Amino acid sequence: MDAKQIVELSKRHTITSWSAQGKVAPLAVERASGIYFWDCDGKRYIDFNSQLMCVNVGHNHPKIVAAVKAQADKLMFVYPGCVTEARARLGQLLAEFVPGDINTFFFTNGGAEANEAAIKTVRLFTGRHKILSRYRSYHGATAGVMQLTGDPRRWATEPGAPGFVRVMDPIPYRYSFGATEEEQTRNNLTYLSEVIDYEGPQNIAAMFIEPVIGSNGIQPPPRGWLAGLRALLDQHGILLVCDEVMAGFGRTGKMFSFQHGGIAPDIITMAKGLTSAALPLGAMGMSDKIAAHFRDNVFWSGLTYSSHPMGLAAAVAALEVLRDEKLVDNAARMEGVMRSHMARLKDKHPSVRAFRATGLFGALDFQKNRAGDPLGSYNATHEGIGKLLVALRDKGLFTLSHWNTLYCNPPLCITEPQLAEAFGIIDEALAVTDAYVKD
Repeated sequence: MDAKQIVELSKRHTITSWSAQGKVAPLAVERASGIYFWDCDGKRYIDFNSQLMCVNVGHNHPKIVAAVKAQADKLMFVYPGCVTEARARLGQLLAEFVPGDINTFFFTNGGAEANEAAIKTVRLFTGRHKILSRYRSYHGATAGVMQLTGDPRRWATEPGAPGFVRVMDPIPYRYSFGATEEEQTRNNLTYLSEVIDYEGPQNIAAMFIEPVIGSNGIQPPPRGWLAGLRALLDQHGILLVCDEVMAGFGRTGKMFSFQHGGIAPDIITMAKGLTSAALPLGAMGMSDKIAAHFRDNVFWSGLTYSSHPMGLAAAVAALEVLRDEKLVDNAARMEGVMRSHMARLKDKHPSVRAFRATGLFGALDFQKNRAGDPLGSYNATHEGIGKLLVALRDKGLFTLSHWNTLYCNPPLCITEPQLAEAFGIIDEALAVTDAYVKD
């Protein structure tokens, strides 16, 4: 098929997520390698968002391709009551990769299912029902975790299951808990302590967080917040669940984003970079104390494709590449390079309001005037951002946006010259958003 046929048939017979189907204009993609992919007309794009922040080691890494082929030749599927070499190896690798005493893992098909399993686990372990999460969060599209999610994607699924309590972030969308990071941490934790009192700490099983907020702005917490939160929850026997689906496996310049706060969670959920998106796979890891509970008590969760051998084989290879090619270190080194490019764009372009990067987890925010008012409003994308995305793709760079924010999340194998090329394209395209700035 040519590109036109692929697009027409896909639009006629398939559904595109989070979209009104009559408005989608998808790219027909043929192949990919490293930080690049090519459409069916042969045009090359820099993948500046790692697709959905998931192709961490780069596209079509030959070691992952070889591992998947080898597993297919040997065993493509066995039910999860059996075990395989890939399952044994991945469990051992994850126990080595994850800090703290998290050594036991349940394998799912993706991040949403990992979070669903975590909801069940914290309730089974604690005997409590309520769960805290944040408004600036996204935890997946299935029914349970949509109620964990704070952003407006939740609205269409309401009313949902009971027992979910959402709280403000230390850096909310509009309101500020303080001017300095120390003020933000202190004031937000004081507020959160009061919410816990209102809800009854004896009723709260856990709090779910993205240690660095992902699709709701790629926002790290203020200094001291993670450690303060961990201490507050410990006072009440409330478990901490860290959703590392997007930020995990080197994206932030550390293996997991919670390590920036010097803490360890009780439960960690993972996907995306776990296989570098080569095949679908998620995982929930639990502390030794929680795992011990399920030696004598039933773990009430299961999936037909849990511990699927093909996904496990891809994950083993992806983690070995991440380790052996020192890509976490590269993400940490590239943070300063990315920040310098972003600072140059902010100095040059009146539409750039702010920038941030933690490792290769980066974002640019846009404004409509020099007073700093966002270009667009809450839960709405300004036409200028839409035109910017089109201009970037025309120039051979693919990324995504969220309301007022442009994502800058390339594969962790990116080099300094490649990063410079990408920001050069963004520099040219920002004339689009600059045209909307009014003094």
